[in-house]
Amino acid sequence: MSQVADAAGDLPVVDVVIGPAGSGKSAVSREIATRSVAAYLDKDSLAKEFVEALLAGAGHDPRDRDNNPWYTEQVMPLEYAALLRVAGDNLRLGRSVVLDAPFGAYLDQPDFLVRQAATHGWPPALWRVVHVVTDGETVRRRVVERGYSRDSWKLAHWDEFWTGASGRECSWHGAEHVVVDNSGDHPDLAALGLAAGV
Repeated sequence: MSQVADAAGDLPVVDVVIGPAGSGKSAVSREIATRSVAAYLDKDSLAKEFVEALLAGAGHDPRDRDNNPWYTEQVMPLEYAALLRVAGDNLRLGRSVVLDAPFGAYLDQPDFLVRQAATHGWPPALWRVVHVVTDGETVRRRVVERGYSRDSWKLAHWDEFWTGASGRECSWHGAEHVVVDNSGDHPDLAALGLAAGV
């Protein structure tokens, strides 16, 4: 069962950092984890090699996720299950966690966090969804600069990708929602109570 972020007690915090590719989710996530001394859990770090092996083994391009229904239906749920299970492992030790993943396919499911917490045995915690927002020009530049092969479809179909990615709204309930603008060189985390030096 979730508890709102202003509840009393020393409950661990679950920061779910969401935003489109290139918005700076990872930079924001790492900064939150550093300042709050929380476990940093990145979906790609947990599952990248396994995902690529599964795709290749099934005869798919291991770099193609954005335009691959088999990945979306068969592999992606396993990635998120692993991420959320490891989050539960940390929460049961009383450790706060920062989850770095897009969650795009699940944002329109209001009870997503509630269901996942129950499925993976999360103990009581404070849930916070951190929406990382960045302008489209900056996002495209960052995607080009990072040079990931898995971004090739995004760049080849940029208008389609950006229209879909920037238009997604998160409908999750049971959590505090906070917006962090990451268009500049350094994200402003004051809204999270994590000003510089905290």
